[in-house]
Amino acid sequence: MNRSIATCIILSIVTCGIYGLYWLVKLADETNELSGQEGTSGGMVLLLTIVTCNIYGLYWAYKQGEKISAMAEKRGAAPSNNGILYLLLCFFGLSIIAYALMQDEINKTVAA
Repeated sequence: MNRSIATCIILSIVTCGIYGLYWLVKLADETNELSGQEGTSGGMVLLLTIVTCNIYGLYWAYKQGEKISAMAEKRGAAPSNNGILYLLLCFFGLSIIAYALMQDEINKTVAA
């Protein structure tokens, strides 16, 4: 679960985004598991994002803020809902940065 953010970004660039799709699936699955909340599985997130031309991806990015806030609460950190930040980053084509921020929170939760 603990992934190197730099490695994920480099692999996403080198594989022309294919690793980024895998990373999206893993982020969704791991966030569901660590937050303790039911949510859409990673495979379904990927499928819905492709089918809806990324509209579902924007919704998913926003909802990740809530789940990551729940993860922060579990580990005793101050919860901060970054859903709007993730949404805006994905809207402007900077989803790799949103994924990196999400992965950072997952890494912090796993380390705690």
